[in-house]
Parts: sequence; structure tokens; C-alpha cells
Amino acid sequence: MAQEDYSLPEGTHTVAMGLGDLNGIMRGKRIPASHWETICQQGNAFSIALFAIDMTSDVWDTPYVNFGNGYPDMHMFPITKPVALPWESGVAVCFGRAEGMDHKPVPLDPRSVLIRQIERATAMGYEVKVGTELEFHLLDPETKRPRDQGIQVYGLDRAAELEHVLGPIRQQINELGIPIEQSNPEYAPGQVEVNIRYDEALIAADRVVMFRSLVKQLAAAHGYQATFMAKPFFEDSGNGFHAHYSLWKDGKNVFSHDGKLNDLGRNFVAGLQQRMPEASICNTMTPNGYRRRQPFSFCPTNTTWGLDNRTVGIRIIEGSPSAVRVEKRDGSADCNPYLMLAADIASGLDGIEQSLAPTEITTGNGYEDEAATPIPTDLSTAVGLARDSDFLKGVLGDLIHELVLQQAEREVEFVNAQVTPVELERYLGNF
Repeated sequence: MAQEDYSLPEGTHTVAMGLGDLNGIMRGKRIPASHWETICQQGNAFSIALFAIDMTSDVWDTPYVNFGNGYPDMHMFPITKPVALPWESGVAVCFGRAEGMDHKPVPLDPRSVLIRQIERATAMGYEVKVGTELEFHLLDPETKRPRDQGIQVYGLDRAAELEHVLGPIRQQINELGIPIEQSNPEYAPGQVEVNIRYDEALIAADRVVMFRSLVKQLAAAHGYQATFMAKPFFEDSGNGFHAHYSLWKDGKNVFSHDGKLNDLGRNFVAGLQQRMPEASICNTMTPNGYRRRQPFSFCPTNTTWGLDNRTVGIRIIEGSPSAVRVEKRDGSADCNPYLMLAADIASGLDGIEQSLAPTEITTGNGYEDEAATPIPTDLSTAVGLARDSDFLKGVLGDLIHELVLQQAEREVEFVNAQVTPVELERYLGNF
């Protein structure tokens, strides 16, 4: 086997290497270039707690890593060649993988969940390709509010106003190896969407983790705070993560028949429909994320599917044979891409293996389809469905399944324990 090339770009003095944690947040270390060769050979030590912390870096006793066993180490090794950051002279960035001190996979690594489903698809003769669309807000770091006003979705004037920050996001992140197809203002002040070109599923998920980190770094360099928080402002559109799925065999898209979705693709859709409610927690992991799920919000509230229909949970895009795909629209921009893609792929493969048939296609307003199966609109309901789901436990594995549910239950408890400013304003002076 040829040795991988992890050589550093000329002039590099520091390497930033990281991977995705429990929430898909990129975490790692900065390494002097003088120590890089040793890291490539021996790995870089981290506490396994990296996979057992919440988004605020808080820890709690979990079955695998806890105070009882002292939060032991694992190692991180590079899996991509370091690339120079255009906005930080002398610094290169690369993506890493986790390995236990026993040189085996780390049981808490969410990346392993997706790897298992990719291996399953490979055994069935398929390559899974995924395109990703991510929405986020660009905010003033002081006020935490958008600097622009009003909705200018697709507006080229608004796009030009934001080009000083969106231009570098498109161009420089593309130069770093994440192929950006386009960007546009979205359906809220300060909100934008960026599309990443489809690729093999694991590559797509790795790119989402790194993309979110790089966007936040680039935004800060240009005087903005970027956030992928699902619903930062209740009155405005939330941030979604739309995933476009297709299966390939012998270089051909097996979802396509003359540019139309075929029976195999319909089986995949049926599998998604069947599992969307119980797998919801993989698509939206916080109480805030479920605030997105409102009627007529362009965020789905049920398992409907339709052709080029943005009111449904599963949107079908047809066209050229290579373009036929299944877009799943319920993901939040702040979710863990490994868990979301793994649950979706597992659902679709189940649909193929079991020859499932989807419901009647929705041709009108999906929000008004009374026969459609609802998906959870609050985290407590999602936790209940996930905890009772043998399917999800099988996809995630016992340890990660329990860890995800523990974090969700902690988040529900934390949010429920707060008295909000709205409550004070509404009730304090009136009772």
C-alpha cells in the first residue's frame, strides 16, 4: 500500500488538525510544524471525552467514558493532506480520524456509524453519493443580530452587499478542497445558503464538519459571527441542512430511468418515510432545532414526498440521468452529519431490501396532507421515539444511541429549567 502524503505546504509553521465530535463540531489541536512528522507516525493524544461532551464542552458520566475510568486517551491521525489557510499565513488545516490506544476504532466515534452504513451499501453493490446544502446566519458579533434588514432571498443586490465575506467563503474554502457550487441570500435577514457538490457519503460528511468550522473562522476574520444554530430568531426562517441522496453502480445513477425516479429510488423514499419519526433525533438534536418545524416554514412537519415540491419532507429532483436524486429536508444545520446521513442511508437501504412502497405522492401543499405521518416537533417526543427504536439502536450502536439520548434529555431539562425573558415581560407586571 502506498504511503499517504501528509507533507506540509511550504512556509507552514502550524497545523490545525481536528475531527467531528458528538455534535459534529470540529475539535482538535494546533501542532508546530517541527512536530508534524511525529504526529503522522504516532498520532496526537486526546481525551475520549471529545466524543462525550455537549456543545458547551460540558461532560457527564457516560457508560464508556466517565470519572470512574478517568476519561482516558485516544489518538488522532491525519486523513487529508494539510492545506494552507489563505486567511492565516503559515497555518495549514487537515482533517483527522480517531484511533483507540489499542489501535482499534473508538466506539463513541460518530464517524464509525456512517462508515458501517457505507460498508453495508458497498456489500449491496452500491456507492452512496450525497450533496449537501447548509444554511447559516451572518451576524454582528456585538449585537448578535443581522446587519441587513428585510428578506431578499436570491437577491443579487443583497448578494453583492455580502460579497466581501461570501466571496472568500466560496473561493477560499473551494481552494481548500471543499467544492462549493454556489451561494445565495436566503429567506431571512443575515441568512445565506451554500451548496457543496455531491460526493461519496463519508467525504460529504467530513466536508460538512470542516466547512462549518472554516465558515466561522472566515466570518470572524471579516468581522462577522457565523452561526449554524437551527432557529436563532423565532420570527425568521431557521437554518436547514438538506441532503441529496443517490446510489451509483458501475458509474451510473441507479435511481434514474430516463431521467425519472425509478422503482429502486421509490423503495429508498419509502424507507426514509418509514423511519423519519424515530430517527428524527439524528436530524435535529436540540430543543431549539424543533422550533424550525412550523407549518408553511419550508421546514417539513411530516413524511410527505413529492416531485420538486418544497412543502414536503422528501423532495424528488429529476432531469439528466446523473441528476436524479432524493432530497431529505428535515435536517437542522447544526446536527451531526455522520449521524444524520447514517440514519437516512440505513432507512433507504432498508426500503430497498424490503421492497417498500412509498405513500401516495403529494402534488399540492404537503403541510395540509392530513393522511401524512407527522414527525416530531419537540425534542421530548423525538427522544421517546428514539429510545423505543430498535432500528436506531442498531444503526447507532448501543453506546452512541445512549449517549445521544442522554445529551438530548440534558438539553430538555436545561431549557425547561429556565425562566425566559418573554415570560418575565409577559407575566411579571401583570400578575
